Amino acid sequence: MHTSRPTRSLAVLGTVSAAAALLAACGSMSSGPTFNQSSLPPTIQVPAGNKVAMETVGKGDITYECRDKANTPGQTEWVFVGPDAKLWDRGGKQVGKYYGPPATWESNDGSKLTATQLAVAPSGPTSLPFQLVKANPAVGSGAMTGVTYIQRVALQGGVAPAAAPCTPATKGQKQVVQYQADYIFWKAS
Repeated sequence: MHTSRPTRSLAVLGTVSAAAALLAACGSMSSGPTFNQSSLPPTIQVPAGNKVAMETVGKGDITYECRDKANTPGQTEWVFVGPDAKLWDRGGKQVGKYYGPPATWESNDGSKLTATQLAVAPSGPTSLPFQLVKANPAVGSGAMTGVTYIQRVALQGGVAPAAAPCTPATKGQKQVVQYQADYIFWKAS
């Protein structure tokens, strides 16, 4: 029995050493966001002097309403009404929500902001467009404080309903479609 103790101690010591090495390796890795905007259309890229502060994945719904087409009497179209989505961090933890109108990004810490759209660019035929917005000053103190820009990228779905007709007879009806998008929050560097 006396000979098994050193073996057990060496095994424990080896496990502790391996765990310490793993922690050291993790500690030396960049813990910040890794989003690279170089593949985005230039109109959607955030100007120099800003850095990524938070990356989220928005998953939820977009509501459309069948309304009269602007400046075209007798014609109707699906009009974007607003989003209702949860914001998740890259680890799968809910960190906020996105809703509107007006379009509002709200952190779980209570801070929230609205923004002004600067640009959109096509992302694909079945997805919402890429978007760049300039953030208005945040309300409350927390994660949204100091955000300068928000990008909407990596889009899936969210376009106006194709299966449901929008006609003068269906005017006023609403349709909800699912979507997913990454929202990249930037702050001045």
